[in-house]
Amino acid sequence: MTDTATRGAPERPGALGRAAPALLGYAAVRALGLAVLALWSAANGKSAHTLLTARWDALWYARIASGGYGYEVRLPSGDVHSDLAFFPLLPWLERMGAAVSPLSHADVGFLVSLCGSLAAAWGIFAVTEHLYGRRAGVCAVVLWAALPVGIVQSMAYSESLFTALAAWSLYAVLTGRWLSAGTLAALAGLTRPVGLAVAAAVWAAAFTAGGRTGSGGGRGGVPGPERAPGDGVRRALAVLLAPLGAAGYVLWVGHRTGAGPLGYLDVQAGWRNGFDGGLAFARFVGGRFASFPSALAGAALVAGVGLAGWLYVLCLRRRQPLPLLVYAGIVTALALCASGYFGSKPRLLLPAFPLLLPPAVALAGLRTSRSALVLGGLAAVAAGYGAFWLNGSGPP
Repeated sequence: MTDTATRGAPERPGALGRAAPALLGYAAVRALGLAVLALWSAANGKSAHTLLTARWDALWYARIASGGYGYEVRLPSGDVHSDLAFFPLLPWLERMGAAVSPLSHADVGFLVSLCGSLAAAWGIFAVTEHLYGRRAGVCAVVLWAALPVGIVQSMAYSESLFTALAAWSLYAVLTGRWLSAGTLAALAGLTRPVGLAVAAAVWAAAFTAGGRTGSGGGRGGVPGPERAPGDGVRRALAVLLAPLGAAGYVLWVGHRTGAGPLGYLDVQAGWRNGFDGGLAFARFVGGRFASFPSALAGAALVAGVGLAGWLYVLCLRRRQPLPLLVYAGIVTALALCASGYFGSKPRLLLPAFPLLLPPAVALAGLRTSRSALVLGGLAAVAAGYGAFWLNGSGPP
């Protein structure tokens, strides 16, 4: 009996039909964002295509895809920006796509991001519908699309690809499809350093699954079907598979740099990026209040951090399944407690979609007209902010 044969699967008849409203809503919100970006960029004499495919991280990914690893920039300060900081799955896909099509590496990255964002939206819907019903699933997807930094979902970045792999891995965990969960977690680990959060979620689910009852309930709030013969073996394989992507790349970087298992940390240090528990970020936020109007930015940062914390508390209070709590907690902690790239923290929180489930459930309880008004307003704000953000000077 195979892993997929014994489990409820998203591919069962009607799965795409149930997800269709969520995917259509997602596509509409992102199309609005891209349209506003195109108009705003044209008014400023800039190319929306360039902003989406050929700036900041997108340039690093395309360079890796075209020439492999080994490029670095040495700054006057002595810092070394090495392309080894970027995980390989997106560049691999860009290279493969460019090899079989007339598209450039950057355009393939853009296409991967668009497809990945739709896959992520479907995965978010699948997780939310499984836990809270179809209406909440639609609201969760549209909320994710309408985040202020939602434009990143349409850039040649790795966030969309990673969120898709993470969401479907979590769905596989919730439905007891252990081999799928472990494989997707390993691929997520090849996409971004925070892929270890997906592996940790798989571990948490596997280690608590032994307490499930015959009806499918279990410790840690993990709903699932009855256990089948060989379930323990599949769980063990998932535990082994889940960290292989991230661990394999980190060890390869250590070997390449000659710095051993901690070599990747040295690479990140060259970018002045590390984990300090949020001290550098706190100092950065505090510095915003030294003058006006930067104090407004400081207040917005404080509000954003407070909102993320409040949403996580809601997830805890509403007893979200343990794998989702572990995943969202690690993604949030790594985003907020990193010591560099403070302006990028909002997009680093983009994969933490479980934080959106409490407001999605609340919106699902409203009349359709009211929830549509709220979501439409958020989409309009996000479209304007995304265009303003990408037309600025700093990286998202």
